[in-house]
Amino acid sequence: MKSYKLTFAILFCFGLLLTSCKSEPTLQTYIVDHQEAQNFTTVDLPLTVLNLDESKLDDAQLATYKSIKRLNFLGYKKDTAQPDAFITEKEKVELILNNETYNELMVINNHGGKFTLKYVGDDDESIDELIVYGNVKDTGFGVLRVLGDNMKPSQIMSLAKVLEKGDIDMTKMKGAIDFFNN
Repeated sequence: MKSYKLTFAILFCFGLLLTSCKSEPTLQTYIVDHQEAQNFTTVDLPLTVLNLDESKLDDAQLATYKSIKRLNFLGYKKDTAQPDAFITEKEKVELILNNETYNELMVINNHGGKFTLKYVGDDDESIDELIVYGNVKDTGFGVLRVLGDNMKPSQIMSLAKVLEKGDIDMTKMKGAIDFFNN
């Protein structure tokens, strides 16, 4: 009788373990699963690619810059011979990004393209991951993950304005740019 109860307890715990694991795909697993796939490219970008002069940043911008740990990029180049593959992969990414884990900051529709900014974090003033997703129906799509600790969207937008005026080191992004141009 005792071994029967023990077997039942073990099976019950194992069942709880199986049901508690999330089986939903995440952006991170999608990127890892597709980094070597045809029509995809991934690039881990060092923060130095931003080429910022820290002495020209105000305290809030500097704090935001220092809160960013790394940048990951995944790109999918549309293959005209397989247009359905583009639609399938785009829908997979959008399904992941529509999960409640990812909170929307803004959506921009621009000249045949759509760009979405989302974040992961406890609230919109303390985010750990910023996602920039863009797709252009004739070219493909790209996902940029900005990973950090306690980043603030308002400060990231302020930092983005500095980047617009800055001198981004394009040689470190050459692989991603060449991927879409070939």
